[in-house]
Amino acid sequence: MSPGSITDTYVAALQHDLVDLDDDTQLVGVVRRPTRWFNPQVDENFTALAPPEDLFTEFQDRRDDLEAEGHAEAAAHNQAWTDVDYDRRYRAHLETDPAAQAAVDELLGRVNTGATIALVCYENTEDKRCHRTALRTYLEGQLDQR
Repeated sequence: MSPGSITDTYVAALQHDLVDLDDDTQLVGVVRRPTRWFNPQVDENFTALAPPEDLFTEFQDRRDDLEAEGHAEAAAHNQAWTDVDYDRRYRAHLETDPAAQAAVDELLGRVNTGATIALVCYENTEDKRCHRTALRTYLEGQLDQR
């Protein structure tokens, strides 16, 4: 069996048919606090793959400070991402948190057996960085190592 694939999207794209996914794509939420309107859009949600609470809070605080200083929303978002070292810290979470490691292994196992997975969160990332895209990149790197 050939390996599957991983993509990512945001919940509003699913709600408004802005993304074209195969019918057999598994929609996997990766948010800490799914809302009642998020859950119906995904097949399941792995809260362990959401960013750690402290990282997310630090990021939000820095983003808010930058916006208060006059930075545009997307620029503040992306600068805050860099300022809090989001990529490195999120990757460290994926590599050290037992629940995150188990979730990563579960998704990699699915992809290795042919599943197509779409990671889903709230952020529209046309011009902003997002943990689900960092997660997709991380998972793809893990597949390349196997």
